[in-house]
Amino acid sequence: MSRWLAIVPLGVLVALGLLFGLYALHRNPQVQPQALVGKPLPDLSLPSLDDGLNVKVREAAKGPVLVNFFASWCAPCEIEQPVLMGLKAEGVKIVGVSYKDAPANTQAFLGRLGDPYATRLVDRNGRAGVEFGVTGVPETYLVGADGVVVAKHSGPLDPQTAEAMLDKVRR
Repeated sequence: MSRWLAIVPLGVLVALGLLFGLYALHRNPQVQPQALVGKPLPDLSLPSLDDGLNVKVREAAKGPVLVNFFASWCAPCEIEQPVLMGLKAEGVKIVGVSYKDAPANTQAFLGRLGDPYATRLVDRNGRAGVEFGVTGVPETYLVGADGVVVAKHSGPLDPQTAEAMLDKVRR
């Protein structure tokens, strides 16, 4: 009887390994959660990078607008910065949310690479990122004129992706 009791934990471990292995084989790793698409922006306030005063995200992101989560420590964010600067030059309104970053680092980042944002907000502890469903930076959300999230893009924006997103509100 004691031998069987010793084997039971090993059997449970093997069963769990098989369960997780089968799950991983049938899961598409390219699927990215789009939980916020089709829903209104979260009702939350974040401090402004400029003066530290709280700003309602829904007020700052009156659409059509892109809401871009970025960080100074994020290498892909540096890659997308010229694309965002180009969009700003075209007149596209972009709200930047500094994600889990020190405000001084964010200001240095924007000073070095350019500032494409009409409004700069700080999500120091990642609370807004959770509300938006951010899986990593950079992430960009397209918000329509009605305040509903129309599209989400994970990773650095390229010109083609940015135009394809914006076309969804230009129709």
